This record gives sequence, C-alpha cells and structure tokens, in this order.
Amino acid sequence: MSTQFLGLLALYLAILFAAAPFLGRYMRRAIEDGTYKLTAWGRPFERVVYKLAGVRADAEMGWKQYTVAMLAFNLIGVIVVYALQRLQGYLPLNPQGFGAVSSDSAFNTAISFVSNTNWQGYAGESTMSYLTQMLALTGQNFFSAATGIAVVFALIRGFARQSSATIGNFWVDMTRCTLYVLAPIATVIAVALLSQGVIQNFDSYKEVSLVTPVEYSQPKVDAAGQPVLDAQGKPVTEDMKTDKQTLAMGPVASQEAIKMLGTNGGGFFNANSAHPYENPTALANLIEMLAIFLIPAALCFTFGEMVKDRRQGVAVLAAMTVIFVAMACMASMSELQANAALAGLPIDHAASALQAGGNMEGKETRFGMAASALFATITTAASCGAVNAMHDSFTAIGGLVPLLLIQLGEVVFGGVGSGLYGMLVYAVLAVFIAGLMIGRTPEYLGKKIEAYEMKMAAVAILVTPLLVLVGTSIAVMTEAGRAGVFNAGTHGFSEILYALSSAANNNGSAFAGLSANTQFYNTLLAAAMWFGRFWIIIPVLALAGSLAAKKRLPVTGGTMPTHGALFVVLLVGSVLLVGALTYVPALALGPVAEQLQGAAAANAK
Repeated sequence: MSTQFLGLLALYLAILFAAAPFLGRYMRRAIEDGTYKLTAWGRPFERVVYKLAGVRADAEMGWKQYTVAMLAFNLIGVIVVYALQRLQGYLPLNPQGFGAVSSDSAFNTAISFVSNTNWQGYAGESTMSYLTQMLALTGQNFFSAATGIAVVFALIRGFARQSSATIGNFWVDMTRCTLYVLAPIATVIAVALLSQGVIQNFDSYKEVSLVTPVEYSQPKVDAAGQPVLDAQGKPVTEDMKTDKQTLAMGPVASQEAIKMLGTNGGGFFNANSAHPYENPTALANLIEMLAIFLIPAALCFTFGEMVKDRRQGVAVLAAMTVIFVAMACMASMSELQANAALAGLPIDHAASALQAGGNMEGKETRFGMAASALFATITTAASCGAVNAMHDSFTAIGGLVPLLLIQLGEVVFGGVGSGLYGMLVYAVLAVFIAGLMIGRTPEYLGKKIEAYEMKMAAVAILVTPLLVLVGTSIAVMTEAGRAGVFNAGTHGFSEILYALSSAANNNGSAFAGLSANTQFYNTLLAAAMWFGRFWIIIPVLALAGSLAAKKRLPVTGGTMPTHGALFVVLLVGSVLLVGALTYVPALALGPVAEQLQGAAAANAK
C-alpha cells in the first residue's frame, strides 16, 4: 500500500466527514419541514408542481398507496425515456443526425436509467442526441436518485413514528428531494467541474487531423450493429487505421454532476469518467469521488436526527466506513502489484512499463494506480457505476473488490437512499440474530422485530442473489450468453458474473470485455435491473408501514444498545456473512480461480 494512496484516502474521508453532518441536518429540514427558512425560495415552485399534478401536500399515504405512486411514476419514466430514444431522429438538438436507437437497446436503457443502474450497452457520443442525453438520461438521473431518497425517508419515518398508519407523501418527497437537495448541489458541482475543463456546449462534433496515424483493432459488427462471430462463436475483430479523430462535443458538465451526485454512473461518453472531457484533472477526479458518497454519508446523519438519537446514524456510518476502508486498501495493494499473469512473459517494452511498480494496464496516467483503485472502490461501494479506469484490466483480486462490493448489495455507503435502506435492513437482521443468541425478542430503535418484519427483510436481502446467480447460470448455459464473452476461461466467467451482479444491484459498471449490446443481454439485464430495484423497494416500504404502526417500547436494562462498537461489529458481520457468503462459490469460479491460475503460471516460469 503506497503513501500516496493512504494520503488520498485520508484526505477524501476528512472532507467527506466534515461536510456530511451539515448536509444531513439540512436534508432533514428541507424534506420534513415545510416552513424551513433555507427552502422558502422554492415553495412557490412546490405549490405550482402540486397544483399541476393535482396533489395535496398535506395528505399523507399508507405504505401501499406510497408504493403504487412510486411504481406509477417510474413506469411513466420508462415509457418517456424509451419514446425519446426511438424518436430522437425527428427531434431537435441532434447536430450529428443520430437516428432511432434500436428497440432492445432503448428498452434496456429506459429500464437502466429509471432503476438508477445506468448500465450502458452503447457508446453515448455515437448513439444519443443532445436532447436524449439531457431530457431522458439526465432527467432520470434526478428522478431515480430522488426515488431512492424518498424511500429511505419513508423507512426512517417507520422507525421514528409510532401507532401511525402513514409514512409520508411520495409526491412531496420527490419534489423536495429534487428541488432542494439534488438540483442545488448538482449545480454547484457542475460549475466546479466546468472550472476544471469539463465541456458544456451544443456544438457539432469536431474533426481534427492526427500528427501520427493510429492503427488499432476493434470488434466487427454487422449492419444491425451486432458483433460478428466466427465459427467458434467468438467475436471477430478487424484491423483499422486512421489519420483523423472526431472530438465529440455536448452538454457534459450538467450530466456529469448529477451522474455522480445521484450515484447514477451513466457517462456522456463511452469511456465514462476516464474521458478527459468528463474528468480532466486530479481535482475534478476528487470532486467526482466526493460527490458519489456525499448524500449517502449525509443520510446517516439525517437518520440519526429523525430518530432523535444521532449515535444511531454514526453507528451505521461507522459500519459502512470499516468495510469501505478495508476494501479500498485491498484494491490498492492488489493494483500496486504487477499482474501475475504477465510475470516473466516476453512482452514488449511498452507493456513492461505498464507493469513497472504495479498494474497500470487500463488506467489513465493522469490518475495513476492509487486514484484509480480508490475510484473503483467508491463507485462500486455506492451504486454509481461511473469508472475512471477499465475494471476488466484490474488484477484478479483488484477486480474481485468492486465485484464483491456490488454483490454485498451496495450498502457500504451505497446509492442515494438505497445504501441506507439496504443497511437498515441488515440492521434489522443483525438485531434478530442477536435476539436469538441472548433469548430475547429482538428490538431496533424501540420497535419489536417480529415475523412479518423478518419476512420483508429476508425478501429484500435474497432478491438480488437470486437474480444474479440464476441470471449468470442462464447466460453461461446458452449460446447467446456465451457469444458476447471476449476472454476465455475464468475471466470470461467473471465478465458475465460482473454484468449480472452490476445489473441486479443497480450499479451499472462492467468488465467491458463482455459485448452486452445484444437482444439476449439487453433483455436479461433489463429484467435483472427492474426486479433488482423494485423487488427490494416494495418490501422495504412494507417494512416501513409495519414499523410505523407499532408502538415504541421503553428502553430497559435488557435492551441491546444499537449505537456502540459491539453493534457495529455485529452489523459488519451480518453484511459480510449473509451478503458475501452467498456468492463464494461463484467468486471461486471467477476471480479467485483466475488469481490462483496466474500465480501458478508465474511460479512455473
């Protein structure tokens, strides 16, 4: 582990933890308090929105009504995003004249952005018009993030209220999350990124001549844009040479800001945050990393404020931080080692230089190994999916870290809202396990945890492993699933496992060696993204409704404290034992086997 990495990690956490408490208190007041002075500027806009939508701001909802409203809103979002992609050839702000996106890709993208996954099987700069990027994709970056925050507020109200039949008003929560939290902070971040060189314009693409012609290989595609396969079912590549380069333009900074802040991850460019127009400097890289964790960390303090015990929020934040730091250090140590698979091979001088002092393959020189490893850990600990390096080029253990963080359910800070409500589900499980061990009825924050609550928690925890493991099995057993794999053997299996893990857990990053823009993967991953998002939200809202209806029990001498170090250890253990052990057999077939094979090959030389 390098001094550079430790210094960057310490700086990152110091800034994050300095800002999070203030934002946490602000979010509680902004969303819960209709008379808060700092949001007075937006109340006229609120009233207009409620009037146009026919919504009564003072009418609260039970959990079923809240769920129906949430699902209806997101279904409308899917239709709108799909339609904009299919009709973009007839719409304005399309200087490159891009035609309609194919139906299966448009369907996958619509599900992807509505579910806060932002999986991209296409290259944004060569597929989407400016209008589609702004109205469909950037718009959903706000709405999907606001949905996650609204759901976690509903769950927190379940813990904070007693004998209540309601958990809030979805339309009010969505409006206030967007208007008072996401929009102002995203605007500040966009301006900061503009100052670093992130572009924001509506110009046509620029074509420039290269000083030296470039030769490269790329996958060959047919007229429909699908990869061409050889007789063995492997992708065919073709050698290319060019003396010109097209520089894509567009309104990038505005999308980049909410992409990070809302833990969305979908990039304007195919290279995502490795592209110099999205992430040009080391300072821009730090700003983007801070934006990813800012709201998830702040929500822990919001939680403590709302349940009237700040120690509860700090305990949850501590559990998240312990896992995050351990994973970040593991990724850094792995990437600072030369790739075992390349050790002793007669590679050329350029390739050898990439391995000098560590694994620089697939990383940007302006960031280096330390910032790349930290970014990869942050983006997969959160449900962001933005990348500033190629995860497919990480070492076996370096790639295992982001994969495992995704599979944990992205509760280590996690997505905006989704990380905290996922961790609170694990907290319910942790107190249930503790109750079994000491022979007491489990309680959390004064609420008795009974059979119904445990059923909802179990559903929320088990949905994503079911989707990941079944989906991966289908992909590896079918010809259509295996056809998109570029690398053979264990790494090829890891590419498929990563794709399904990323989709079902709503991350969106990829081991990009997998050619996933096919009808098979567009359909399979869309199903994983939709059910991975909403089959968790529904039991979480059911849990919120059940908890809100319960009376608060008084604290007694036999009540287990849920704000100390013992509870933090119990919570971390629950996340690792239940979240990680589910995937051990699959991980053993992928990155673990790849690491052992690489070590064996190196030793044989």
